[in-house]
Amino acid sequence: MLKSALLALLLISFISVNAQDKLPQFITDNLDEYVEEALSKWNIPGIAVCIVKDGKVIVSKGYGVRELGKGDSVDENTLFMIASNTKAFVGTALVLLEHEGKCSMDDKVKKYLPDFTMNDPWVAENVNLTDIITHRMGMETFQGDFMYWTSALTMDQVIEKFGKLTPLYDFRAKWGYTNAGYAVAAKCIEKISGLSWHEFFRKKFFEPLNMTRTLALSEEIFTAENVSKPHTFFGEELKPIPFPVIDNLGPAGSISSSVKDISKWLIAQLDSGRLNGEQVIPYQVIQKTRQPQSIVRRSGHPFNRTNYNLYGLGWNLQDYEGREIVAHTGGANGFVTSVALVPKENLGIAVFTNTDQNGFFFALQWEIIDAFLNLPFRDYSNFYFERFKRNKDKQKEELAALKDTVNMQLRPDLSPDDYAGNYIHDVYGYLNINREDNVLKMTFEHHPGLEAVLESLGGNRFLSTFSDPIYGIRVIPFTIEDNRVKSLTLSVDDFVEFTTYEFTKQ
Repeated sequence: MLKSALLALLLISFISVNAQDKLPQFITDNLDEYVEEALSKWNIPGIAVCIVKDGKVIVSKGYGVRELGKGDSVDENTLFMIASNTKAFVGTALVLLEHEGKCSMDDKVKKYLPDFTMNDPWVAENVNLTDIITHRMGMETFQGDFMYWTSALTMDQVIEKFGKLTPLYDFRAKWGYTNAGYAVAAKCIEKISGLSWHEFFRKKFFEPLNMTRTLALSEEIFTAENVSKPHTFFGEELKPIPFPVIDNLGPAGSISSSVKDISKWLIAQLDSGRLNGEQVIPYQVIQKTRQPQSIVRRSGHPFNRTNYNLYGLGWNLQDYEGREIVAHTGGANGFVTSVALVPKENLGIAVFTNTDQNGFFFALQWEIIDAFLNLPFRDYSNFYFERFKRNKDKQKEELAALKDTVNMQLRPDLSPDDYAGNYIHDVYGYLNINREDNVLKMTFEHHPGLEAVLESLGGNRFLSTFSDPIYGIRVIPFTIEDNRVKSLTLSVDDFVEFTTYEFTKQ
């Protein structure tokens, strides 16, 4: 009788284990087809995907090519810039230093950077280590990023200029995504640890996790092998573009990695900081990075239940169908990526793509999560693609209308020579407008190689087309007083920054 009961118990246990190990049909039967279809639909050269479940890597592979027009395939070791998925490493680094007794997340920044300044001296005195990485410093999302992004500024200059910006909101009053805060964090990590921030990452994370293909600095990717090239659209044509050099923003987004490497980070995150039984990151550190610090907005989902969207220490935190999602996305010139953890399901997902003009990286994440939660198949790729296409068609129509206006050859209110000259912004510095062969060209003090061609829209408005498509095509209005140019208002593509810059003519 006892033997029979024991045998029954063992049989039940065996069945339970096999049921747990059984993967969703979407993963076993449909994933490859789904991704291959997306390569064509979204016009993505290459995609890499990894899925970890219950401490095991169940998917780690690449699709498509590293560079458009060339035959080198993406595989699990291909490097992609992961952009803002770097931020979780920063939060983990600072909390690890706190765990080691070297700092407190409540420490003021000035304790480590005595010369740190902000527009409001009181804020400069009181901003702490938590504030700088939780986007609650009073800035609008991306405010100041044009000044820093792919600029020639050093990290120290970035921090100096950041300190001169006038925040749009009160300190700690509203969430606003602040990349420059992570440059400040880089300097604090260096002061606290005695190591450069990138050496700290290598010593504490990359080496113990055996992430041998992961690079901390964007400049390192130029000499690496098996690298995915970034791509973006020039009008209607997708083309490779140069890698962005963004090390002046430090760990706001400079890491490059492969899905094979990132799977080790995901496993450690899901196994209380352990990999292969070895404690790499203390469990208390993992837990603290997931404590909510900022309210982002009320969450929404096109199909399923979700209520909140919060921000921890380098992680987005969201509820979804009764589970917590710990995640982040990343975007840099030519790349968009996503990383997501579902701790309750012991599930981790990473999706890397080598074009910045797609929503598939996000769609696939949700499709995989839904599959493991036994939720209905939604075809997020098609859902997001239809929305993406509507937005692109609208932008195309708006640009065509502006181009039609340019082709009308409407004269500006003043002579083209009157718009030429030097202009200054009190924080950015100078831009210059020159007239070359009857064409007005704009160049920038801190962005060597970047220029914009100005074409008249009539009156005092010009269509500005940047040589780097990341910065977009924008309408630039000039302000005229007493029949003379007083200033211009510069804007760039929302991918870089939403806010504008007022440059005064010298």
